[in-house]
Amino acid sequence: MRELIRADSHDRNRSLGWVAVWWIETFCVHGPGDVQGQPVALDDEFTAFVVDVYALDGDGRRLYDSAFMSRAKGRAKSELAGFIVLFEAMGPARFSHYARGGETYERNGLVYTYAAGEPVGVEVTAPVIRCLATEEGQAGNTYDNVYFNLTEGVLSEGLPRDAAGLTRIFLPGGGEIVPSTASNSSKDGGKETMVVFDETHLYNRPELKRMYQTVRRNLAKRKIAEPWSLETSTMYLPGEKSVAEETHELAKLINEGKTKRQRLLFDHREADADIDLTDEDQVRAGIAEAYGPFAEIMDVDRILSEFYDPRNDPSDSRRYYFNQPTSARDAWVTAPEWNACYVDKPVKPGEDVTLGFDGSRKRARGVTDATALIGCRVSDGHLFEIKVWEQPNGPSGDDWAVPVDEVDYEVAKAFETYNVVGMFADPARWESYIAKWEAAYGKKLKAKASQSNPIAWWMTGNRSYLVVRAVEQFSTAILDKELTHDGSLALTRHVLNARRRIGRSGITIAKSHPESRDKIDAAVSALLAYQARLVALSKGEATRSTFIPRRIR
Repeated sequence: MRELIRADSHDRNRSLGWVAVWWIETFCVHGPGDVQGQPVALDDEFTAFVVDVYALDGDGRRLYDSAFMSRAKGRAKSELAGFIVLFEAMGPARFSHYARGGETYERNGLVYTYAAGEPVGVEVTAPVIRCLATEEGQAGNTYDNVYFNLTEGVLSEGLPRDAAGLTRIFLPGGGEIVPSTASNSSKDGGKETMVVFDETHLYNRPELKRMYQTVRRNLAKRKIAEPWSLETSTMYLPGEKSVAEETHELAKLINEGKTKRQRLLFDHREADADIDLTDEDQVRAGIAEAYGPFAEIMDVDRILSEFYDPRNDPSDSRRYYFNQPTSARDAWVTAPEWNACYVDKPVKPGEDVTLGFDGSRKRARGVTDATALIGCRVSDGHLFEIKVWEQPNGPSGDDWAVPVDEVDYEVAKAFETYNVVGMFADPARWESYIAKWEAAYGKKLKAKASQSNPIAWWMTGNRSYLVVRAVEQFSTAILDKELTHDGSLALTRHVLNARRRIGRSGITIAKSHPESRDKIDAAVSALLAYQARLVALSKGEATRSTFIPRRIR
């Protein structure tokens, strides 16, 4: 599975990436390793990424201020970043004009001919390129590749003696390439035209995150040079709040339309979620999917042995070699478990459904939780998002409050659209509205006919044993695939944000900490919708068409 986020105006025909691919394959060689010194031939996937990275808007300016590539361990991401650094340093990496036809670029007697209408590039003036490493005394894989090319490769020809060193490379005509660590990343004035942040899943310590933020801010200083950054990473470990995790979270918000369009190119590839690790054929297929065309030259048998080595944590193997999100150690539901329950089975108007509702009204300690209305089809336990309301990021969210009238409208609309046979809602902060809904729909809802309040379902108070049972039933249904979901981005994010907490009665769920901005309200709403379905079935208020719900003793 490949997730690609690009600008709406993205056009691969309007890109300097085509000349960049030719330049890399013509002048670069492989860096340290088994094929060092050999010519480069970019596969289709890396070619597409380079073309995307250098996409232009209608005025010839770069579409993206930042780019992010996430691939499985060993995919040669750092080496590709090194090739891009070399092109930035010495190639025609910025827009000049559109070719009229027959115009050429020449270096060392080798010629690239631009097609009519293709963007023509020029070299960056006095480029300053920084390659970030995570540890002191370590130049990093990207810089190692650059250094090898400028000392052993074709590009070393004509360079002054000692121009390329282990701590700095001086470029002909001015400019430099510098490896940096957290201790020295902000000492040189911040005039970068490009920065590579390699393996940002490792940027989880405060000093590394400060380094990232400082250098990113510096990129706004040289308008004409159009500075930009490139992140490469393997899948992060959820909960560490690494730079890679934060970039993934930004990409999710962009996908959901919950933040203004950022100038980010996001390119992530992972194996399918529903892979049985006991089935070797499925594992091989997962490796092929995660590595794409690079799988043809990978030692797949060696990677298989890593999966089946009992000394290795299967979650780590999934993260490294499938490039899949695993989960924090206290996660309620893991990403592979949840993703394996996705099906495309839209709920039609008039079908029997139950509803779950949970939410907040006002900011608490500077943090606003979300509010969510989730549905569950009674016949098969299919969960679907009706609406999720979340505080926007940034200044626009400072004075935000849940639009209560819109919430009330969506509840009424759900009752009009579907045959709602049950609804559970946590009354906290919504007591008056839930009383209103009970008055309007209570006679229809018989899921809790033995009680006077057919909708209210408290998640707090002296009901911990009921919450524990509901959590266990929901978790079991996921593991046994007795429920499915519509792949809603907000619902998925909230479910994966939820953390297991052990109380006196058993396992419940909560946010990672009370002040966390990672919302779980849609997860609670889904749990309530599913619980309402089980009760509706047990009371005979709906027709069961697929299976008898499991009883938790």
